[in-house]
Amino acid sequence: MYTALTIAGSDSCGGAGIQADIKTMTAMGVYASCCICAITVQNTTGVQGILEVEEGFVKEQLDSVFSDIFPDAVKIGMLSNSKIIEAVRDRLDFYNAKNVVVDPVMVSTSGHKLLADEAITTLKNKLLKEGTVTTPNIPEAEVLSGITIQSSEDMVNAAKIIHERYGCTVLVKGGHGIDDTARDYLYNDNISRWYESNRVDTENTHGTGCTLSSAIASGLAKGESIELAVENAKSYLQGALEAKLNLGKGNGPIDHLWKM
Repeated sequence: MYTALTIAGSDSCGGAGIQADIKTMTAMGVYASCCICAITVQNTTGVQGILEVEEGFVKEQLDSVFSDIFPDAVKIGMLSNSKIIEAVRDRLDFYNAKNVVVDPVMVSTSGHKLLADEAITTLKNKLLKEGTVTTPNIPEAEVLSGITIQSSEDMVNAAKIIHERYGCTVLVKGGHGIDDTARDYLYNDNISRWYESNRVDTENTHGTGCTLSSAIASGLAKGESIELAVENAKSYLQGALEAKLNLGKGNGPIDHLWKM
């Protein structure tokens, strides 16, 4: 069976983070293992607290997984501080991890900061260069590229800048409202492709970024090309949004098990 590892934070309401990743990987037909880097107190209305895991314990989790069930792909989400980022980078290098999808999580759907300012530079210089593909949304792509994104052309330029700086394939996600469609742009030296889907009229979008990156990692774990993995991940996410699960008082979760 194909395997994937998620390295991220835990979401107590189950819609994002480790919980969303495991649901997604399972739904995509991949066995999921995990390394928890932070425990969050959160629900659909926001994040009330974060407890970071000590970086040495992060390393121990990764050693335990890599030495026993070596993952065919790795998804990286919320890491929160520089020491954790460096610990993850160290273990990825040591085990020569493959098919690494980096979701550069900086802010939650509700607007809560999830990455310390001092860690952004570490994320850029020590983690993105380890990635096979990175999946920034528009605000994250602005931080990584240093440009303002207000159009499709800006998305293309940002993707090119990020790729040139860090060497990874870049998927800039357009779900934050460039236009009325949910257009994502994939770029590397050999690929320049738009993915288009209809924007779903729903406020229940908690965990969409985690879900998409985990679905891409699942596809890579199964041996799919980056282009096909993104296509299939987009299709899975579209179905999860269109199911219009309605839970909680705020930005509710999507239906990860819509196929079932």
